Amino acid sequence: MNEQAPGIEAPLTLVERKQRAARSRIVEAADELFAERGFEAVSVTDIAERAEVGRTTFFRHFGDKTEVVFAKEQAMFDAVTDATSDAGFPGRPVDSLAGAVTALEPLVLRLCERATSDLDAYRRHTLLVDAHEELRAREVVKHQDIANAFAKALLQHGAPLDVATVAGQLAVACYTSGRILATDPGDLVDATATAFRRTLAIRTAEPGRR
Repeated sequence: MNEQAPGIEAPLTLVERKQRAARSRIVEAADELFAERGFEAVSVTDIAERAEVGRTTFFRHFGDKTEVVFAKEQAMFDAVTDATSDAGFPGRPVDSLAGAVTALEPLVLRLCERATSDLDAYRRHTLLVDAHEELRAREVVKHQDIANAFAKALLQHGAPLDVATVAGQLAVACYTSGRILATDPGDLVDATATAFRRTLAIRTAEPGRR
């Protein structure tokens, strides 16, 4: 009887390793081509040829070339949302809005740290997205997905529906605000942390509030 020990992932099969390698080549090829030619001038065929895979393989992993732009960001989002199932989350009561937002802050800051671990890649990504309306629209959808994932996690830990919903939206808003306010990509973590502090201080800063 070969039971997998808790917390230890089963080794990947040969097919799974090949699929991951192909996906990685597609992402890297797209990153190179977008930097060289610009988003509009690159086709799915171009990416597949650079990655040395067929178009069928490309579409097995991505619906279109726009999805490739957000592949690394999506992987980071998935890793961060997976952390909401860790024993250490939420780490404090989430029945209030302040408590729920505070619980989400470390996850969002971890996302910022991962996003900026390769500053050159982060700069290329943000410049590419900011330059294209289609990519900015897709980014909004991606961010809504993460806000919904945060809300779901909070609900699972006992947060009221209204608290979970608003906290998820505010956490993502702090992330996007940090990105806008960071004067340099390396400042993303600090700028996002500042956005959280200011958000959490709103109630106490209002005249007449206690």
